[in-house]
Amino acid sequence: MKEKDSRFLILVTVVATLGGLLFGFDEAVISGVTPFIQPYFNLSDIALGWTVSSLLIGCIIGVIACGKPGDLYGRRKILLVAALLFVISAVGSALSTNFTQFITFRLMGGIAVGAASILSPMYISEIAPADKRGALVSLNQLAIVTGDLVAYFSNYLLYPTGENNWRWMLVVMAAPALLFFVSLLFVPESPRWLMQKNRRAESFNILKRINGEKLATSELEAIEASVSSEEKANYREVFSKKMRFILWIGILLAVFQQATGINAIMYYAPMIFKNLGSSNDSALIQTAIIGGVLFIFTLVAVRWIDKWGRKPLMIWGTIGMVVSLTMVTIAYFLNMLQGYFVLFSILLFMASFAASIGPVTWVMISEIFPNKIRSEAMSVAIVALWIANFVVTLVFPVILNRLGGGVAFLIFDVMSVFLLLFVIFILPETKGKSLEELEKIFIKHK
Repeated sequence: MKEKDSRFLILVTVVATLGGLLFGFDEAVISGVTPFIQPYFNLSDIALGWTVSSLLIGCIIGVIACGKPGDLYGRRKILLVAALLFVISAVGSALSTNFTQFITFRLMGGIAVGAASILSPMYISEIAPADKRGALVSLNQLAIVTGDLVAYFSNYLLYPTGENNWRWMLVVMAAPALLFFVSLLFVPESPRWLMQKNRRAESFNILKRINGEKLATSELEAIEASVSSEEKANYREVFSKKMRFILWIGILLAVFQQATGINAIMYYAPMIFKNLGSSNDSALIQTAIIGGVLFIFTLVAVRWIDKWGRKPLMIWGTIGMVVSLTMVTIAYFLNMLQGYFVLFSILLFMASFAASIGPVTWVMISEIFPNKIRSEAMSVAIVALWIANFVVTLVFPVILNRLGGGVAFLIFDVMSVFLLLFVIFILPETKGKSLEELEKIFIKHK
């Protein structure tokens, strides 16, 4: 009997998470670019908000556009297209000489991010064993924050390169994007997608390498039973009464992940720290420290999500978010902005987020929906995530500069309180169950 090949599973997961790394890099690199492109393109506060948030419009387009092709042609093939878009976006935005060109290539990069944001976690969830799925899908979030961290340190290191430093900050993403494209050529398709296309033997061979022959047989039978009972998926079923509960779980998780302020802080961290009196280079290194905290505490989530479960991580992490955002809000209203209190509070927020809703959102969105509608339902939830991200990102610089940091962080604090109530009273636990078992459980909710 053939034993499972753990190295193969790790290899496939790492390749898929390169999409997450590019996702993180592309969304975070702008934080170091904004202080230089604002005077270069002569941008107002709202125009600066549009420059940052235009990526998110591309993300929404990417999520909507890649779902059906992902079902028709496979997760891997569409990720290959996304990898090429990452390359074109990196080079094109770096070479832009006017605002329209820059926005065009930012939108293109957003389409790639949108595709990676839905297909990378979906691919991992469909190939991972149930007892490792939380940790493996969380690796995608780890890859995202790794991309953030790489972008922050890259920005800091490239700061001294002169008046065109922002161009170098943008173009470096082309290298990992090319690596992602080449690596994808050497990994298989999702076994669940292969079964949907009646490619049973290929699906079994992949499952056997991942789980061993005995478990692969039972896993294949469960997938086969699920797939054989499916009819052609459509959005009418996604929004049907029997799917309402599960769809709202996905949408609310996605919206709360953004409405609590994570990307407003990440995208505008240098602006926030400059607002507190830091110089350009100090603001960039403080932003890099934020990236380091995100990375370390995402490792905590990866380590414990399949042992403690999704819900305990969410409860403790959200409590930490509420406490830290309350501290920042009080600091602004009482003008306690000198020293390291605000930096410490923001780092506490980042640590709490990274150990909870950051990875848990991507894990649960990728595992709660039935096979039949997974692509369509995930696209709805992730579009909701990017819309929330877009709104927060667009208005944050206006709120920060016109109403003050106290109002901005108070809004995030209130949203975190709502998130805590949602987690305690509504969010279900999904630890240790196969995708097929979860399908049976969630369909029972009316």
